[in-house]
Amino acid sequence: MKDTLTAGEARRIALAAQGFGADRDGPVGKRQLVKTIERLGVVQIDSVNVVSRTHYLPFFSRLGAYPRELLEEVAWARKRPLFEYWAHEASLLPLGAQPLLRWRMADAQSGVGVWKGVARFLRERRDFVDRVRDEIAARGPMSAGELEMGHKGEGGWWGWSEAKRAVECLFWAGELTTATRRGTFERVYGLPDKVLPRAILDAPTPARADAQRELYRIAARAMGIATSKDLRDYFRMPVEGAKDRIAELVEAGELLPVAVKGWRETAYLDPAARWARKMDASALLSPFDNAIWFRERTERMFGVRYRIEIYVPAEKRQHGYYVLPFLEGDALTARVDLKSDRKAGVLLVQSAHAEPWASPETPAKLAAELERMAGWLGLAGVRVEKRGDLATALADAL
Repeated sequence: MKDTLTAGEARRIALAAQGFGADRDGPVGKRQLVKTIERLGVVQIDSVNVVSRTHYLPFFSRLGAYPRELLEEVAWARKRPLFEYWAHEASLLPLGAQPLLRWRMADAQSGVGVWKGVARFLRERRDFVDRVRDEIAARGPMSAGELEMGHKGEGGWWGWSEAKRAVECLFWAGELTTATRRGTFERVYGLPDKVLPRAILDAPTPARADAQRELYRIAARAMGIATSKDLRDYFRMPVEGAKDRIAELVEAGELLPVAVKGWRETAYLDPAARWARKMDASALLSPFDNAIWFRERTERMFGVRYRIEIYVPAEKRQHGYYVLPFLEGDALTARVDLKSDRKAGVLLVQSAHAEPWASPETPAKLAAELERMAGWLGLAGVRVEKRGDLATALADAL
């Protein structure tokens, strides 16, 4: 085993661990979706639907075109292998991870760290919270909008109704879970003992240190190679105890400290990671894809400073509103601001920019991936607007 890796070796190890480079032309079933999320450990959920909601995209990026209803089935059907909780952010995870996150649910109950506001609301409004929970227990799974209780609020994130605050706090504390999603991605809340399998509910609760150590193991396998900050970010682990958990995994031989050329911090290698000599990947990445969601790691790994600009005023955006980096081989070679123009039936490229190391083949490879995505989304084709230094070449390639 080498003590020092090149940046390219580290990059290819990381991409292989994330499931890139496999064939994307064959049929995809539920088994492949479940195996992918087991490999990744967690997939972030987001409601923005400019192209497609983000949790659909990592599977497309790794597996190719698949029926999107299959993900809805494994995530929210009555019998499903996944569940929702706050893991990286709002996330989908394999059911087996539920006991590993009970310490976080307990923190939300008691108000540890970032959960102070949740615990305060649960404590100060306990009578109302209990009424909400009792209503769901009596009537079955319900959305916040169906609970005709408390003040209504004014809409938007900061205008949550009292009922919405109650169900969200109960969700974070583990007293409610997601029974399903409906309509425009509305969460429907249910009691865990009515939604989750009995085998999961009856599984013993690991000690906090044991659960966190296992989450670090999952993160290490999913990333292949990572710094301590990378490992912590994957499941948004607390600073307290992080050094001890990582040191324990190193002592057990489950993480191997190595140096990576160009990285300032020590890296930790998964001993079972695959060393890919070449990465034959071509994929558009969601802004919230596991491979790039920690922007510091993205810059260190790929040399690309990537930021999402949804909340930046239009006139100040550098690359666009909803920008997807393009993974070509083991490099990010371009970024495109995409929009599913469902009325016109096209995938609209609102701007296209090349990285300095993009090759003459980049426009053609990106064009092929855009056409693949358009077909998967049920759109008739791709249209490129003349914004960005790659726009003309991309339009010509299409």
